[in-house]
Amino acid sequence: MTASAYFAAKLAFETDAADVADALAGGSPGFTLIDARSEDAYAAGHIPGALNRPDELPDGPVVVYCWGPGCNGATKLAHQLAERGHDVREMIGGFEYWAREGHPVEGHDAEAIMAAADTDGLVKVRGAISCLC
Repeated sequence: MTASAYFAAKLAFETDAADVADALAGGSPGFTLIDARSEDAYAAGHIPGALNRPDELPDGPVVVYCWGPGCNGATKLAHQLAERGHDVREMIGGFEYWAREGHPVEGHDAEAIMAAADTDGLVKVRGAISCLC
């Protein structure tokens, strides 16, 4: 495999926070966004419009995310969804990098999450601290 083929294949299955934010800002992203974390972590803070591990998915592409680079919950969920025939991508960096980049957050700890991301670059807030996948 050439380097070009490797990176093309990687891009076919990954996206990042900036690309997801751009797609969401357009109002019709063309995919369903799924948070792979626990209900508690999701309630503390999540990407606006994201669903929390729904039982049913609408037709079309899916983008999944978890806590951050140290968590493989999104990878596990992406694998499960792909096994079921879904067109799925993983958002690298996860929720942690979404917040670090200053994108909007919803949830009962949203303000604290954004403040933590602004001050020290690490998002360390109660339910949002870990994957809890």
